[in-house]
Amino acid sequence: MVNNWFNIIQEYCLPPTCLFCNEPSHNPRDLCSFCEKALPRNKDCCIHCGQPMTPANNPSSCGQCLTNPPYFDSTLAPFRYQRTVRYAIQSFKYHDNYNFARLLGELLASEIATENPLPQRLIPVPLHASRYRERGFNQAFEIAKIISQHHKIPVDNCSLQRRRPTDHQSHLKAKSRSQNIKNAFLLSQKITVSHVAIIDDVMTTGNTVNELARMLKTAGVQNVDVWVCARA
Repeated sequence: MVNNWFNIIQEYCLPPTCLFCNEPSHNPRDLCSFCEKALPRNKDCCIHCGQPMTPANNPSSCGQCLTNPPYFDSTLAPFRYQRTVRYAIQSFKYHDNYNFARLLGELLASEIATENPLPQRLIPVPLHASRYRERGFNQAFEIAKIISQHHKIPVDNCSLQRRRPTDHQSHLKAKSRSQNIKNAFLLSQKITVSHVAIIDDVMTTGNTVNELARMLKTAGVQNVDVWVCARA
């Protein structure tokens, strides 16, 4: 009850304002209805990895998933890494705008289908210690915390660790990304649940989450979902 009153007072004194256009928002999020409608949605995509596809091929799996199925079981990627969504992710990750962390987390949380069995743990893609010191936070962990608040799913930020620093995946060609991430992670403690969701801000080729899913499946996890804000 105390938290509810705090939220009511906060919204009255500091009403939500759209982070994209600075216009008043008529819902609890810092996003106006016009900018929400303009978000680049990932409607036509691979049912397995979320890769954007042409409407004629939807719904189906992309050629990559048919040829070489990933270790993860499904992907939720409600937006494309374009325009305002790309601006939001980059403003958060590279310019420390935490308001976008909350917005991205809330948008992703609202897309989670509660009628399906929810995972028992949320696992953010881990950062290496050197990258964490450089950035000061892990964007995947910050998004996972928002989802956890909405859906009451615990966040596991300890079981997987990045054992060595890697080059930025976005700076590499597709063929180099798989090698860059190979053996980059470490399972530091036993995972006792059977269903988890890997959380990240954006998914490009999927090599990072696929390597994590491989480790989780090897450790005995039966179902691995991938939840990301955007798909490149």
